[in-house]
Amino acid sequence: MTFPFWMLIVVLAVAAFTVRVLGLFAGDAIKSSRLAWMLDDLPGLIVVSLVASSLAGQSIETWIAAAAALAVAYVTNHVILTMCIGVVAYGGLVWFGF
Repeated sequence: MTFPFWMLIVVLAVAAFTVRVLGLFAGDAIKSSRLAWMLDDLPGLIVVSLVASSLAGQSIETWIAAAAALAVAYVTNHVILTMCIGVVAYGGLVWFGF
């Protein structure tokens, strides 16, 4: 390898390390601020936004399967069972031509 390649690797490594360190400092600053209460609900809100955006424009079978998975998640609070029921519901709806 030539010197420019090694310099690129070093610069990217320093940049990656800097981003992580700044994230740690920013996280500590947010945790000690008056807005820290919002961090408790953030992971769930991110998941809901990802699911909602992926459901936009989908077929009715997908929406029904998502509703079935939501019901199972609410009742059981079991991730694997929720995924299995959602897949089975979608497969059943598509198989039977709903």
